[in-house]
Formats: sequence, C-alpha cells, structure tokens
Amino acid sequence: MTQPVTLWLDGLGTMKLATVLVNSRVQPAYIQGTRALLLPPHAPDSLTGLISSFTEWRNPPVGAGIPLDEVRLLAPIPRPRRNIFCIGKNYREHAREFTASGFDSSAKSVAHAIPKAPIVFSKVPECVVGPGDVIRYPHGVSAQVDYEAELAVVIGREGRGISAGEAMDYVFGYTIVNDVTARDLQAKHSQWLLGKSQDTFCPMGPWIVTADEIDGRNLGIRCHVNGELRQNASTSDLIFDIPFLISTISAGITLYPGDIIATGTPAGVGIGFTPPRFLQPGDEIRIEIEGIGELCNTVG
Repeated sequence: MTQPVTLWLDGLGTMKLATVLVNSRVQPAYIQGTRALLLPPHAPDSLTGLISSFTEWRNPPVGAGIPLDEVRLLAPIPRPRRNIFCIGKNYREHAREFTASGFDSSAKSVAHAIPKAPIVFSKVPECVVGPGDVIRYPHGVSAQVDYEAELAVVIGREGRGISAGEAMDYVFGYTIVNDVTARDLQAKHSQWLLGKSQDTFCPMGPWIVTADEIDGRNLGIRCHVNGELRQNASTSDLIFDIPFLISTISAGITLYPGDIIATGTPAGVGIGFTPPRFLQPGDEIRIEIEGIGELCNTVG
C-alpha cells in the first residue's frame, strides 16, 4: 500500500516515474494522478534501463492503468548500480549546527564550519529502501541514529568533465532521500561510510520527477518527526548548487544514467538540538519536497 501524498507538493500533472511491485513482479511505471501506467513487455525492465533509453519511452503508455493502492511503491532505483554520491554540510546553518554538536570530524571549530569545497562521501547501494519501508534500528551497533531530509539528483546521460554550464543537461530528474546516519559511528571513524551505510539507512522515493517538470535549484524541503516540523528550507540555500556538484564529481569520475547525488540536508537534524534528539524505534519520519511529494518511513 502506498503512503498518502500531500497534493500541493505532489504536482499531479508532472511526469513521474516509479518502480512498483504488482502481481509479484517488480517493474518500472509512469505515475499519472493516482494511477500507475505499466510499460509493455518489450520495454526496459528497470527504471535505470528506462532512463538510459528515455528518448524511446518518453511518452507514457496508453491505458487506464492500475490504482496506486493496488501496487506497492518501491525505491525508484531499488538497487543503484554503484554507491550513492552524497554531499556533507551543504547548507550553512546545518554546517554550523553539525560542527557545534561535537560530532563533526571535518572541522576544528564553528569558525571553520563552512566547507571551502564540497564534502563528498557515499552510501552503499544495499542500504536503499522504499516508501513505507522500516528503517532498521541498529541495536548493539549505534545508539545515536539521526535523520537527514535531502533532494537527490538522478543523472540521465553519461558524462565526464561536465562543466557547470552544461550540468543541468545531464539531470534526468529528482527524488527524495533520507540520509539516515549513525552519529556515533560518524564521529568515531574519520570516514563516514559506516555511519551512513547501515542496512536500510537510505529511504528513497516515492518516485522520480523529470527535470523538465521542476527546477531542483529552488524547491521547498521539509521534514517532520512524529508530526513535529524539524527541517524547513529551500534548495536555493545550498552552499554548492547542483551544477557545481555535478561538475566537481564528474571532473575525474564518469557519471552514468541512474547515478544518484544526494545534495545535502538543511538545519534541524537531531544533533542540532540540546540535548540531541535521536531517533528511536517507533518514530515516523516524513519528508516533503515541493513538486515531488512525500517520503514516509518508520524506525523499527
């Protein structure tokens, strides 16, 4: 069953692509309103494949489709082909709250909180889960689990050495990511991979909205925990914007269709409070991004 979507954020007329489970089969689908339009049997069998050949499949299938409450929405790209590129401390107020928390191994003091270049780390593909899936609390491994609402960029074309001026031409679309983090592991290890890549620590969804429908450089982003508004910002506040991130990463690394770049989280995460407000089993995290929709998961 799908999670309810806030309609003013959803953009019912936008082009949305999802991965759905229907009749025990996982397949890509177009989402129109409250219905899923399935692709014909000869179409690509994954959303990554659809993105790679999108010029051939740009027009949604004709037909009535299936009501969304009769399918299960999975993460749009349930198993990315390689690690998700992530950006740390990419909103000024979050950079300051993170450094002030004492968990930041990348800056000596609040005076050095704002990075001079993008902090790029990654999450392993296996930690991706979908809308409504449970975030597994890592008992015995971490006791300081935090949430991070983020806009994720999905790459649509292969490219290397992409200039900032050309970068938006390589963006296929956008989705929502919750960059769940074990803060104690993040602080313990100078590299962030372990703290960011625990099983189920990358909820993603509910779908991808294509870049011709929304401008990812100016979208409202909000996060509620158990109904309480914790994060409320705009992607226009990014320290390093989307073109700069694509240019930086692709300078020496080839980007491929379906690659994902999580652009960073705004202020209001659990470690920003005194005392910190870490996630506990039973907590519900709901992230909304303007023009995309809502991603909701619980801790279990």
